[in-house]
Amino acid sequence: MIRNIGRGAAVATLAGGVLLAAAAPALAHVTAQPGTATQGGYTVISLRVPNESDTASTVKLQVAFPAEHPVGSARTTLQPGWTAEVVTTPLATPIQRGESTVTKAVRTVTFTAQPGTKIGPGQYLDFPISVGPLPDDTDTLVLPATQTYDDGTVVAWDQTAAPGAEEPQHPAPTVTLTPAAAGSDAHGMPAGADPHSAATGDETDTTARWLGGGGLLLGALGLGLGGGAALRNRRSAATSGPKGDRQS
Repeated sequence: MIRNIGRGAAVATLAGGVLLAAAAPALAHVTAQPGTATQGGYTVISLRVPNESDTASTVKLQVAFPAEHPVGSARTTLQPGWTAEVVTTPLATPIQRGESTVTKAVRTVTFTAQPGTKIGPGQYLDFPISVGPLPDDTDTLVLPATQTYDDGTVVAWDQTAAPGAEEPQHPAPTVTLTPAAAGSDAHGMPAGADPHSAATGDETDTTARWLGGGGLLLGALGLGLGGGAALRNRRSAATSGPKGDRQS
């Protein structure tokens, strides 16, 4: 019985190891976060880059944007220890997307580590990119990525799978694009506003308005209290003055 229990434990351990090994590649994929966005709109897409090597570190990531479904613009945010370069090309024919006229397309966005900076074994890093207007003629935005290690290894995440097929070994990061809600535009912005700022600044703006309104209310109360105190002091001075004269 003891021998059988030992064999069962060994089989269970082996099976668990196989499952973990099978799951490891999926955990190491370069992916786009979040996985959905609105057609024709603006959003922030973060490329999540896990380091899948046990001995080397990631020092560069390049993301390619599709020429057949142009993305109008891209902006990066400060990432300590990394530089970012956005490459665009002019379109032969401008494209109209809602109220936006797209005259150029993003070709690549490249993040490069400065000396002493890297994504080490067992680590990951998110690279956010504010993009838009997004394509409105497709329901999938494919963003092939190239990951470079400090030992010279280059991994291309550029494979796509047919519907219903198994996931490839190195799938390209993808974002599902959904139609804008009926009765609204893709990003609900006033004319002339910066869509890149609006993609991330709504909460901050709302909070600032609440704080500003509260400050005005407190200021008004303070003025009211101060005015009442001044009026009471004047009345008190007017009353005490004559009494002082009679006493003298």
